[in-house]
Amino acid sequence: MVNPVEIEALYERRSSLSPEDVDARALVFDVLAELDRGAIRVAEVDPASDTVVVHDWIKKAILLSFRLRGLTTHTVGPFEFVDRLPLKRDYARAGVRVVPGGSARFGAYLGPGVTLMPSYVNIGAFVGAETMVDTWVTVGSCAQVGERVHLSGGVGIGGVLEPPQAVPVVVGDDAFIGSRAMVVEGARVGDGAVVGAGTIVTPTIPIYDLATGAELTRGYIPAWSVAVSGTRLRETPGGSFGMSCILIVSRLEPGRRHEKTELNEILRDHGAGL
Repeated sequence: MVNPVEIEALYERRSSLSPEDVDARALVFDVLAELDRGAIRVAEVDPASDTVVVHDWIKKAILLSFRLRGLTTHTVGPFEFVDRLPLKRDYARAGVRVVPGGSARFGAYLGPGVTLMPSYVNIGAFVGAETMVDTWVTVGSCAQVGERVHLSGGVGIGGVLEPPQAVPVVVGDDAFIGSRAMVVEGARVGDGAVVGAGTIVTPTIPIYDLATGAELTRGYIPAWSVAVSGTRLRETPGGSFGMSCILIVSRLEPGRRHEKTELNEILRDHGAGL
């Protein structure tokens, strides 16, 4: 395993590096290879504090890779790509199903049993075992997605590389993200949570518990809850306007997933869908 101190030293002199620095390139691509097979990951949740810990030296290695490798033309069947990094390979060995049109960049991890429909997973991302990445989903750089997650059609999971210490999006195990929903700017979705179709989760949009009216932590969908998009009335000098918010409309005991019929009824009652 690469020593983080070596990457930090390279990053300090990054302005002087180029693709001709063979030893530096080899060191950085060893990090990307470890990311690719899931031996390391950019970020993870500390179970003791329930906070996201970012390993920023890994992000620095990704940033260095763009400086240490020139543009290269890659041909895959009738398709041509021009990039500094190759595409991910060896899906069958990893136990990953990839439908034509699905792709992931080298340095992204896909766990056993992942299904990749026509979609894209960027470098540094981690997608846990048995997760469905449905059609036209994008999983951004360094995003962390748990096991048995369903990312429905058109979902956008935001990515972040710079600054290196920035917290990426984290989606917990057993979560369900509805069609065309977006989770961005370091937002979190807790284990077993359901995010209704079209809901946008960011640290700037307020979240309210519909049962109590309490405002919850912004940018965090609580575990084992159902969240849908809503509006709140706001008085301004120009008049009264409906501003975006997120409503928590249901909660379950930890570990108990919503039955499909029950979930559809909850969402239908609140004018939302999957």
